[in-house]
Amino acid sequence: MPELPEVETTRRGIQKVLDNAQIKYLIVRDRRLRWPVPNDLEQRVEGQNVVSVRRRAKYILIELDNGYLIWHLGMSGSLKIIDEHASINKHDHIDLVLKGGKAIRFNDPRRFGCLLWGGADALTHPLLAALGPEPLEQHFDGNYLYQKSRGRKIAIKNFIMDQKIVVGVGNIYASEALFSARVLPARQACRISLARYQALADEIKYVLNAAIKQGGTTLQDFQQADGKPGYFKQALLVYGREGEQCEVCGEIILNKVIGQRASFYCPGCQH
Repeated sequence: MPELPEVETTRRGIQKVLDNAQIKYLIVRDRRLRWPVPNDLEQRVEGQNVVSVRRRAKYILIELDNGYLIWHLGMSGSLKIIDEHASINKHDHIDLVLKGGKAIRFNDPRRFGCLLWGGADALTHPLLAALGPEPLEQHFDGNYLYQKSRGRKIAIKNFIMDQKIVVGVGNIYASEALFSARVLPARQACRISLARYQALADEIKYVLNAAIKQGGTTLQDFQQADGKPGYFKQALLVYGREGEQCEVCGEIILNKVIGQRASFYCPGCQH
């Protein structure tokens, strides 16, 4: 599933053609996504100007004169910049066609993504209203995590992946940040000190920013808006490396299922 770095990479990619653009029309070939594409969406967006292209958690928010488009990539979705009359391939469900000959095409084999209407204030939409803070913003820090973790016996990995605690820290980047902060992923959130939470918050920021600079991580489906893969896979220290030697201490990297997700860690570095 595309996580925050992949979504931010996609946002930056499509922003190049959406800045100051005007929508010519919207083509919806299949409305049967995770939530059905609204029946009146074509009429709402036709002729509208793009005001901004933002991201909230894993949602891309395209602000128009009259409201917002809310786009989510789901588990296998991608947004590509194409020519308006490019040939149509399997799973090409939506085209946002712009004046000038370019379009944004949404391809989603599993159809777990969505394109919805956000109204005048997308942040009040039910999908976004209860989300936690952005991990790359200044007010997200170790003190915040420490205060939120008091009394929480949940595993720390599940805690930082809870979208109501902090958004966008998906499975790959949770594993990597916990390794860099030397925190065992199964350790209870309430049993971690403030100092270690400060280190963990710093590592979350570092790992996410590093992944964004590399265009995200391509494991299976993800591609950037220009069709290139994400290159952060080459920098992964624990995720997907079960049975290999840790590059820091030489111990064998293990994989434990926590909260129904594969959790990679080093027993030598993390405790």
